[in-house]
Amino acid sequence: MPDEAVKKEVEILSKTELDRTIKRLASQVLEKVPNIDSLLLIGIPTRGIYLSKLLAKYLEELSGKSVENGCLDPTFHRDDLSRVGTRIGQATDLPSSVDNREVVLIDDVIYTGRTIKAALEALHLWGRAKRVTLVAMVDRGHREVPIQPDFCGRVVPTSKNETIDLRLREVDGEEGVFLCKKTINH
Repeated sequence: MPDEAVKKEVEILSKTELDRTIKRLASQVLEKVPNIDSLLLIGIPTRGIYLSKLLAKYLEELSGKSVENGCLDPTFHRDDLSRVGTRIGQATDLPSSVDNREVVLIDDVIYTGRTIKAALEALHLWGRAKRVTLVAMVDRGHREVPIQPDFCGRVVPTSKNETIDLRLREVDGEEGVFLCKKTINH
């Protein structure tokens, strides 16, 4: 019988814990941004877009003001496309100019840092932000470029054969954060 890869997973954050973590991140962003009217949330596909919308909802609940959010696909700005492969790009959709805005990039998992590096390069094509900060739901380590999240839901050290899956109802039909490990059965 040939070797088969089996994926084992462990729940890191339940649906309730995930929701609480997103609310905490919203509160931290609100504390750091002096003028919420200048705030622009930008999600990175795929799950960063949905996280951006959730953060916007919670920021509005906390501040009483609506927060603009959009998405930015950095796929074609990556320096490692031969390694990660290409996918159909999602159209960048920004509600307004980034010039002189407090931009918060939002991604589900930060790993090598190359996605964020590409996002920063793509963002500069849309204008000059006053400041750019980063929200990552999970930091799993293994950075290849010197980029760190300003706001992080959870740090989960992983090995290279493990992955972190953030699952959101709108995309996956369930919610939570899971550590997944591939094992080989002989």
